[in-house]
Amino acid sequence: MNAWIRWGQFNLVGAAGMCLQLILLASLIRVMAGHYLYASAIAIEITLLHNFAWHWNYTWRDRRNEVSIMQSLLRFHFSNGLVSMLGNLALMAFLLHKKHLPLLVATIITILCCSIANFCIGTRWVFADAADTRRCRSLRTKIAMAVGPPDRALDLTPKATSP
Repeated sequence: MNAWIRWGQFNLVGAAGMCLQLILLASLIRVMAGHYLYASAIAIEITLLHNFAWHWNYTWRDRRNEVSIMQSLLRFHFSNGLVSMLGNLALMAFLLHKKHLPLLVATIITILCCSIANFCIGTRWVFADAADTRRCRSLRTKIAMAVGPPDRALDLTPKATSP
């Protein structure tokens, strides 16, 4: 698939996810008596699951043939989740406390800042195509063969010599 078409699909899913996240955040702030970061973390987690389902079935549906849904979900959650969670929370705290922006404006800015990193990670690792996966396996095999067996790879202990 053309990278520009995939980028458009990614952004369409991202826009729907951003709307969901903003609605959840606004709702949770009203319902929860806790700190805005807790509400943000919950909204981000639900949005991550929403976005994964759409990316699996829409954005990268052509790359599902060799990877299980659970493996992709774990990769997505680890990578995009980490970028989204840490990026959103850290940048949001900065924008709210240092720049004094409103909560929803800060949320929109942080979502946009994290989206490019998430697309690159999604394309190259989470939903990597079969050719990328084979190249990675081949490279790991070549490195392992060059280094040697694990028990001898970094054996720096001196060998006893017989007199």
